[in-house]
Parts: sequence; C-alpha cells; structure tokens
Amino acid sequence: MYANYYNSLINTQMKFYVAFFFFLTLLFFSCGSQSETKNFTIVVENAKPSFSNNQIISVTVKNPNQKEIDSITYFIDQNQMGKTIENTSFSIPLENQKLGNRRLQATVYFNNNTETATKDLYVLASEKPKLYSYKILNEYPHDMEAYTQGLEFHDDTLYEGTGQYGNSSLRKTNYKTGEVLQNIPLESNYFGEGITILDNKIYQLTWRENVGFIYNLKTLEKTGSFIYSKSEEGWGLCNDGNTIYKSDGTEKIWTLNKENLTEESYIEIYTNTSRIKSVNELEWVDGKIYANIFQKNAIAIINPLNGAVEGVIDLGGLQARVTQHRFLDVLNGIAYKGEPNKLFVTGKNWDKLFEIEIIEKQ
Repeated sequence: MYANYYNSLINTQMKFYVAFFFFLTLLFFSCGSQSETKNFTIVVENAKPSFSNNQIISVTVKNPNQKEIDSITYFIDQNQMGKTIENTSFSIPLENQKLGNRRLQATVYFNNNTETATKDLYVLASEKPKLYSYKILNEYPHDMEAYTQGLEFHDDTLYEGTGQYGNSSLRKTNYKTGEVLQNIPLESNYFGEGITILDNKIYQLTWRENVGFIYNLKTLEKTGSFIYSKSEEGWGLCNDGNTIYKSDGTEKIWTLNKENLTEESYIEIYTNTSRIKSVNELEWVDGKIYANIFQKNAIAIINPLNGAVEGVIDLGGLQARVTQHRFLDVLNGIAYKGEPNKLFVTGKNWDKLFEIEIIEKQ
C-alpha cells in the first residue's frame, strides 16, 4: 500500500514539474510577440468628430507607463502610412483616403515586444457638391410594364434589366420606338436588378438571391452565373472597362474583379456633411459613377476612388411628365451614349424615356 502511495506521489510531482516547465516554455517563447496589455493609445492633435479629406492630421502615441519605445509604424486600413523612431509627432495626409469610417492603427515596438493601438477616423469630402439641373431634349416611349432596374447602351441599342418576382427580365430594345426586340425572362424566384455590359457579356444582378447572371451580348443566351456574399444585396452595376462596380442598397459601392466577379473592396458615398444611403442604379460616365439614390429625384456624381459626391443632378419634375398610375414608382435608370452632358433616364414603370442635357446651376 505504501509503495502505491509513494508511486502516486511521485507521479503527481512529475505532472506538476511537467506543467510548470510547459508554462515556462510558453512564457519564454512569448517574448517578442504582441503584448496582451494595452500600454498605448493614439492621440490625434485637434481631434474632432470628422475630418475633411484635404486635411493633414498629426498623431502621437500616449505612453502613460513610460515604456521605452523603439519605433512606431502607422497604418490606415492596413495601408502603411509611415514610421517614426521613438514617439515623435507624425503627419498623415487624408487626401488619398477613402471616405467614411477609417481605421487608424499604430504598431508600437518596445522592449522586444509589439503592441497595436487603434482609433477610428470619420472622413468626409472636402468640397460641397456642385448642383446641376436639366433640359429635356427628347421624349421616347418606354414600356410601362418594365420595372426598370438597369439601363445601358451598347452602340445604338438599349439594354434593360427589370425587376419584380415573376416579372423580371433582360431586354434588348429600340430606344426610339420603345419596341422590345428580345426579352429573356428570369425564373420566378429571382428578382432582377442592375445590369452592365463588358467584353461582349451582359452581367445582371438579383436582389436578395446573392447571385448574378452572365449572358452573351449578341444572343442574350445565359452562359454562367456568379455569387456575391460580402455585400448585403444586389442593386446596381456599371464598369469602367476594367473594373465592375456594384451597389448593394447601402452607402457602399463594391469593386468586382472582372475575371472572377469576386468582391474585392468598396468605397462609401459621402458629401462634405453626410453619408448617402440607398445607392441604386449605376452608370459610368467620363470617369465618374453616376448613381440613382432610391426614392430621390436626383443623380449623384461620385468619385470612384474615394466615394466623394462631386455633383448632384436635380431631376425634379420628370416624374410628373409620365402617365400617372397606381404602379408608378421612382426614378431609376441611367444610360450614357458617349455624348458629353447628355443622359437617358427613366423610372420604374414609367412610360417614357427622357434624353436630357445636364446644365450646371449658377
């Protein structure tokens, strides 16, 4: 019995020593890794609720425990902005940053350790949007049954994506007569959304189904599909010849890789004072994104690099010129043929397509 008790005691001691050695090993190898303790915070000189994207901010790191700092590397949204030796003031220009909520990060190197401090920055456009009005050049017939979600020209032919469950479609039309030359219906469980044309393919979104369809431009034959999972929903599409842009009903416009249609990044849409939500149908016009804003009689002109609203086109009065009926819905649909300052616009279940000239307000 004593032998068994002695062996049990030895085994217990051995387990203790093994566990203790394992703890010491972890402690040893943790030296030089990122610290669990928060010793530092970021301080922005003259901090305020928001900053304009033409500002330069000065930042330092608060070090209340007087740690001996070797260096600090600063980032905004994982993009390295620069490095300081010791804790000296560091200047960060905001001119090339995207608008909206940005994450400022300082990685502090001290005593063979690193620790990361973060701070949110709220960045707005520096300039007030220019205001534009319009002049109607022509009015063309448009199918009142078309719940317009996407509109785009290729050569002289107008392509249109329509929505509503059980009534969604992709269409090829004669814009001058309103004749539907070809109509490809979507299955009833899909709610069609925006379209864009790139490399002889038509891309069409669906609303809440998180899937898009690919068609042959000439035949409108469906040739494939793609999935989007990062954005909330599918609303509008446009492209610049290389990148596809996608709205999702929020303030975000996503960039899609044209080769595999994956969502790579996004911009957030802001003016000099506020966020613009419910971004809808999109059109690429001379280096800018033109966007319908859901339930607004206006088009926002957006810088695709940072999300700044550089202009607003007031289209008030157009809705009153279409046949009033119980299905009448909002302005939605922008098409550009390449003529400067000219657009084609319509709305959901509108019986007219308007060719307009854009005029800057004085």
